[in-house]
Amino acid sequence: MKLDVMTLDGAAAGSVDLSDAIYGLEPRVDLIHRVVRYQLAKRQAGTHATLLRSEINRTKKKLYKQKGTGGARHGAASAPQFRGGGRAFGPVQRSHAHDLQKKVRALGLKHALSAKAKDASIIIVDDVKLSEPKTKALKGQFAKLGLGSVLIIGGAEIDKNFGLAARSIPNVDVLPVQGINVYDIMRREKLVLTKSAVDALEARFK
Repeated sequence: MKLDVMTLDGAAAGSVDLSDAIYGLEPRVDLIHRVVRYQLAKRQAGTHATLLRSEINRTKKKLYKQKGTGGARHGAASAPQFRGGGRAFGPVQRSHAHDLQKKVRALGLKHALSAKAKDASIIIVDDVKLSEPKTKALKGQFAKLGLGSVLIIGGAEIDKNFGLAARSIPNVDVLPVQGINVYDIMRREKLVLTKSAVDALEARFK
C-alpha cells in the first residue's frame, strides 16, 4: 500500500510504502473490542469501597433478648438493616485488570491500523516539529490537512514546541510511537503517522 507523504503545511513530500501485513488486514471488530476492553479495565482505579458490617465501629452487643419481645430477632446494631449499619454486598477495593495474551494485543493493534487504512483515515507526514509553540499557527496547519479529531504519532520523542502547541487543542492527542494503542486510535477520526513512526512500527512487528 502506497500513501503520499505530506508536510504540516499541506505540501507534498514524497510517498511511502506501508506493509500489507500491518495495514492491509481485514479488520476484525472482535479483536479490537477485546483489546479496548483490556485497556479500559486495566486503567480503572478500583478504589470504590463501602464499610461492611464487620468494619462498622458500633457495639456488637445483642440489642435485646432473643425471645419474648414480639419483634424480629437481632444480634448487633451494625447489621445492614439498621441506620448506620454496614452495607450488604457492597463494593470492595479490587483490581479490574484481566490478562490478555501479548500476541492478541499485537494483533489488535494491527487490526486497528488496518481499520484506519481501510477507511482512508491515515495521513503520513514527514515530521511534526515547530520552531515556536504557537497554538494558533498549528490550528491553521491542521485546517489545511483537514484535521479535527486526530491522534498524532511521532517518533521516539515528541518535539517540545509541537507538544506544547497541540495540548490545548480539543480532540487532538499526541503520543510517541512507544505509546501507540488501540483505544486512542479508535477514539479519533484520523490517525497521523510520521515517517519515523511508520519505520518504528514496521520494525516492531517484524
